[in-house]
Amino acid sequence: MSADPLAWLLSLEGVPSAFAAARDGIDAVLRDRGLRRTSPEVTAESLLRGAHASAVLEGSVSSLDEVRAGAGDEIAQDAVRVSTELLGLMPVLRRAPLQALARLHAVAAAGVLPQERLGRPRDGEAAAKLRAVGELVTASTDAPALAIASLVHAELLTAAPFGSHNGIVARAAERLVIAAKGVDEKSLVVPEAAHLKLRAEYESNLRGFEKGGQPGVHSWLLYAAEAYAAAAEASPLLDR
Repeated sequence: MSADPLAWLLSLEGVPSAFAAARDGIDAVLRDRGLRRTSPEVTAESLLRGAHASAVLEGSVSSLDEVRAGAGDEIAQDAVRVSTELLGLMPVLRRAPLQALARLHAVAAAGVLPQERLGRPRDGEAAAKLRAVGELVTASTDAPALAIASLVHAELLTAAPFGSHNGIVARAAERLVIAAKGVDEKSLVVPEAAHLKLRAEYESNLRGFEKGGQPGVHSWLLYAAEAYAAAAEASPLLDR
């Protein structure tokens, strides 16, 4: 039996307990608000809120009401396009994660980049980074699914493997991993809104992650666990 490639995650102080608490918080919101009775409209609202928050983090100045009315700026429209295809990519992510990531970028950057650059890594180094992210998604591991989602997000955003829209792709990939790994299959929590709410911490910890080294990764993971708790609180389920 091969060694767990992500066993190191479980050895970082405070990380297993932080992600266990975050998962408990998500499970409580989904369970207590009647997950089985939720409608597709609630999922659509969660995805819309996530698209708006991700777009703002990417530089959009559109309000949620504008985005809901279909009148958002170009960045918001790009993020909304991604959100409408996101959950359909769950089986693709499980089977062929690089294909799913390429599709996310192709949808986000449609009309912005030339056709031949859609879904394509910038260079060989970017292609290698994407392959490493794909291995994260498909790894046979006991590491928490939420921790894997957070690493996918940070690796994609800091490596910026595509010619544009890397933040939108990274945050969409995070949500997709959370859904595909069964934490929140109906995608009712809103991690993007949590990152926007915690923007200063989000951006600071991404900078630490990008610098490399275990301290930066450790801090990012602890931040991400905190953000997932906030993501549960941002769910439209709590509007009911």
